[in-house]
Amino acid sequence: MTHPVAVITGGTGGLGTALATRFVARGYRLAVTYLVPDEAAAFEADLDLDDDRLLLKRVNATEASEIDAFMREARTRFGSIDALAGLVGGWAGGRDVVDTDDVRFERMIDLNLRSAFYTVRAAIPHMSNGGRILLVGSRASLDGAPGQAAFNIAKAGVVALATTAAQEVEHAGIAVNVIMPSVIDTPTTRATLPYADYVDWPTPEEIASVAEFMLSDASSVISGATIPVYGRA
Repeated sequence: MTHPVAVITGGTGGLGTALATRFVARGYRLAVTYLVPDEAAAFEADLDLDDDRLLLKRVNATEASEIDAFMREARTRFGSIDALAGLVGGWAGGRDVVDTDDVRFERMIDLNLRSAFYTVRAAIPHMSNGGRILLVGSRASLDGAPGQAAFNIAKAGVVALATTAAQEVEHAGIAVNVIMPSVIDTPTTRATLPYADYVDWPTPEEIASVAEFMLSDASSVISGATIPVYGRA
């Protein structure tokens, strides 16, 4: 039996772990990147996979050479990549356009757009026919929520990346889509927004169920789409 292969960049956080757990239940082999060692240790313990089913490596996805090398290693270890979830990203608020300094702007572009671009560019040559790519945009890139200009702009770029790539790789049978969360109920998000009402925030598991569908053969007729996953939040 041939087990499909999924790559999850930034995969040791709440959403990544929830998605990886679903993939494991379906028999996938996983190639996962991380930056925080403690997250990686917890991820590895939770999944408890042998080396023949898990490649877990520290990779800075904002560095093209690192993500290129990782995709080559995943291909060498497991063969063609069937699914790619690009989850690397980050949020910084508190600034309108006129108050956004260069450092904050570049940081948001690096974490959200540059990482996604490098990841997609590196993965496509190693993907199988019928492969599926899913990136993470943001509801804020659609409604232009004030006070987080750099983040909104970077996530709008992610949407443009996905819709452009979807047309470019259609001939190869590869689909590219974007999920559009507003906020995800994780310990990190709660710590960042301690006074927010998180009752209606979608959980990582809820969003992972949508991501799993979008990365499966069941969604084979969908490409170039932006999928809202913000529920009532």
